[in-house]
Amino acid sequence: MKAQTEQRTGLLYGFGAYGMWGLVPLFWPLLKPSGAVEILAHRMVWSLAVVGVALLAMRRWGWIRELLRRPRKLALTALAASVISVNWGLYIWAVNNGAVVEASLGYFINPLVTIAIGVLVLGERLRRAQWAAVGIGVAAVLVLAIGYGRPPWISLVLAFSFAAYGLIKKKLNMGGVESLAAETALLFLPALGYLLWLGAQGRSTFALDDPGHAWLLAATGLVTAIPLICFGAAAIRVPLSTLGLLQYLAPVFQFGLGVVYFHEAMPPERWAGFSLVWVALALLTWDALRTARRSRARLAEAGASAATAASAATAATDATGVTASGEATVAAEVAGGAEVAGAVHGAPEPPPTVATPAREPA
Repeated sequence: MKAQTEQRTGLLYGFGAYGMWGLVPLFWPLLKPSGAVEILAHRMVWSLAVVGVALLAMRRWGWIRELLRRPRKLALTALAASVISVNWGLYIWAVNNGAVVEASLGYFINPLVTIAIGVLVLGERLRRAQWAAVGIGVAAVLVLAIGYGRPPWISLVLAFSFAAYGLIKKKLNMGGVESLAAETALLFLPALGYLLWLGAQGRSTFALDDPGHAWLLAATGLVTAIPLICFGAAAIRVPLSTLGLLQYLAPVFQFGLGVVYFHEAMPPERWAGFSLVWVALALLTWDALRTARRSRARLAEAGASAATAASAATAATDATGVTASGEATVAAEVAGGAEVAGAVHGAPEPPPTVATPAREPA
């Protein structure tokens, strides 16, 4: 009962996180006349304030010393901060310049790009269904390029920058709050310097006569932190496969807002391209869930075999004494270990990939 309650709570947190990320296009236009770079700089500055309060509450400071002692990890953190800044900045610009639908496409194709990077950079091997999904995704991009009269560069930059960010985060292996704190700390001084320069030039919108505008710019820190906190709460309560399915909520909401609320054009060729992307994602999800079920079945079978071997060992102990018991126990351990190793590592194909790395979309 407690496990079911925890999972239900985790689902609510997951819906909250991806729902907020999906509805964030409604927020960025409220910040006009601020430009995308100014909004991005405020997001960096105010995010550090919010995360600093969270760290004070959790009393997590030991990781800072460890990070400063490891120059390579610090450099990777700086690279991650730079890459996600490109992602954030372009996303904000796209929303405020009437390209919400194209931006949503970037997060639809991100899982396909993540898989492609796994093959090209990490040398991972794909199953046939995964190859088919990637191929359909490439065809979708070509169809959309024809429809737009140009490559959908906003979608591609968002997808590749987010996938690259995920790859760097995989190598960093830091907690969500700690990672966000490190990245925003590295970006804080450049962002603050830019905002001070804007003020000196008389181009800052923070000091407008409308105090509500200043409060909205300061709220970018909360818009960054709250969904991430909800995501962290969901990640520890629900299976990764479930979290991977929930991730599609954000681009679905963004796409819906682009078409219904912002009234962006959707000619037939654009519908055709998006439909191909959705087919690729459906195929990818089906393959991942099927592989996950097979893996669970193999592990259950391995556990049953190990339990049978243990029972045999107990029976041998009763019949022939300690020596036979020891031999049977060793045999059981070897058999069980081989079964488990075969279930986890024996297949020539990698485990299913449903979820992209645990990081907020812009």
